[in-house]
Amino acid sequence: MSQDTRTPEAVGGRRGATPRKRRRTGRIVFLTLLVLLLAAGGTLYWMYSSIDGNIKAVDIDKALGDDRPEKLPTSGQNLLVLGSDSRAGDNGDLVGGAVGGGRSDTTLVVHIPEGRTQAVAVSIPRDTLVTRPECARADGTAAPSARRVMFNSIYAQYGPTCVAKTVESISGVRLDHFMEIDFSGFKDLVDTIGGVTVDVKEPIDDKQSGLHLEAGPQKLDGTQSLAFVRTRHGVGDGSDLGRISLQQQFLTALLSEVKKQDLLGSPAKSYKIADSATKALTTDSELASLTALGDFGRSLNGVDPQNMETIMLPVAYDKIDPNRVVAHEPNASQLWKAIREDAEIPASAKKSPATGG
Repeated sequence: MSQDTRTPEAVGGRRGATPRKRRRTGRIVFLTLLVLLLAAGGTLYWMYSSIDGNIKAVDIDKALGDDRPEKLPTSGQNLLVLGSDSRAGDNGDLVGGAVGGGRSDTTLVVHIPEGRTQAVAVSIPRDTLVTRPECARADGTAAPSARRVMFNSIYAQYGPTCVAKTVESISGVRLDHFMEIDFSGFKDLVDTIGGVTVDVKEPIDDKQSGLHLEAGPQKLDGTQSLAFVRTRHGVGDGSDLGRISLQQQFLTALLSEVKKQDLLGSPAKSYKIADSATKALTTDSELASLTALGDFGRSLNGVDPQNMETIMLPVAYDKIDPNRVVAHEPNASQLWKAIREDAEIPASAKKSPATGG
């Protein structure tokens, strides 16, 4: 396994006698939007057979085999959502594209309870140390199980199926579906809509992301929107906590823009959005068609975006390497148990000692 040569600042960790607390949470904006667009426009997707071939498929079920958590009768639906941070191809042209390789920048387990009127998204911090189960290498050989593996490294080394296998192993939650979208797809999606207006509370000057915004209403194009939901150095205490607030603000603004444009009443624009989204989309084999995505989207029609709760997996700073975090017990187990049993998540399962400062 290759050595992680990033600086403590790059991994959001702590250095020396003055710990710098960072909390890594999922970038939920573009991923949540994709699911909501599927829900809103599912009945239209049958019109767009010409873009059916855009969707890439991963046979998760075949790759995971039979040694998987049990699917309980009342467990609802569980969707693994990945946001890829590959800097290859179109992503290499975006701000920060000098970073090499590919990684899963976002990992969410989206749980949709029975009845499908609400949902919860559990974010797994990228710097969490986990026990990775045995996974297949690119050449087909088996990589033995390993302890204290940084979660973010699994995608880069073994791909999305190993991420899915690891998530099932650490959570005991059986995954029903898988979706992955890359950053360039998010950028194109915003540009297709025509930009999104957000009310910037305080000026943002983030040299690292390239984002420079004055306070007040600002209409963002795709590149600016991508920087807006990525930035953390230009807001708050420089941690992911400030970025989460921006993401929530942007999601609300984006959904308002979609509603204002009446995309369902404009087949041409709906087509462009579907085309843009599917070009950046990889799903499990069962969802890898517009018909299947449409059926899945229609099944989510009762889910109110206002009822989407986002929870970070409870973590604590690792005692050996303070630049990493580990699942905090018993909170983490309580959270996964509630997800497995489609039960109400106890307040204790939402508390994390690693607060992000």
